Amino acid sequence: MMNLNRRPVASLWIGPKLHYLNQLCLKSHLVHGHPVTLYCTDAVDNAPEGVEIRPATEIMDIDMGIVEATSASFLSNVFRYKMIRKTGALWIDCDAFCHAPFPEEWDYVFAGHGMRGALNCGVVGLPQQCELMDQLLDYYDNLPDYPAWWNKRQRKQMDKQNPSLPKAVRIYKAERTAFGPQAFTWFAQQTGDYEKAMTSDVLYPVPFQLNDVFYDPYGRVEGHFTDNTVSVHLYTNGTKPYWRKNPPLPNSYVARMCEQVGIDPAAALEE
Repeated sequence: MMNLNRRPVASLWIGPKLHYLNQLCLKSHLVHGHPVTLYCTDAVDNAPEGVEIRPATEIMDIDMGIVEATSASFLSNVFRYKMIRKTGALWIDCDAFCHAPFPEEWDYVFAGHGMRGALNCGVVGLPQQCELMDQLLDYYDNLPDYPAWWNKRQRKQMDKQNPSLPKAVRIYKAERTAFGPQAFTWFAQQTGDYEKAMTSDVLYPVPFQLNDVFYDPYGRVEGHFTDNTVSVHLYTNGTKPYWRKNPPLPNSYVARMCEQVGIDPAAALEE
């Protein structure tokens, strides 16, 4: 039995089946001693042993109509803060691989990703009661006509949307990241928490623009890591369809991690 004595982590899965990459990432947290809860909208039967499956409705109702009009990631942006407020667990996306355990004493856990410095919310820890959480939840619960940080071009995009669609869907269609990194970055700036951001090597050592490197047998993924790296984001949204449908090549980072953690990629490919 794994000794799960570290801080709990949790995520959300919308749909009936996990891909092997998600199995790998969830199990990697168990290996490092973090209890893992996966909140689900469906009956998921292929989660790694040890992952606790709970109904997503314990945290909030998931409007599948909105999910279908946007994407699974859209509602997870609201879900992660409601989950943290309710449980105090650390949020992890299902494509965040645990490279080293998360220190207990980190109360604000977030970092920038990619080449531009916007904050990402793929791995988030916040105190259950804090101003940043209040502002994020207020934004989602009382959507503005336009997000406060939008420029003229973005507002025009919003004005072009079909007015009969729910406001959340119109905002999403105008700007896909308006609920994720954009909102998180803006509100962290408003509350003065932006400077608590960790450097990208801690949570997003490989910029998302380079995410093919995880599948390259000659790719030097570890060259991006530092002694501070605890999580490695694998960016499944940006993964080419080929890698979702085929096992990773031997000696690629993903293949090596599957071997290390004990996941059989061939058993959970996208059909």
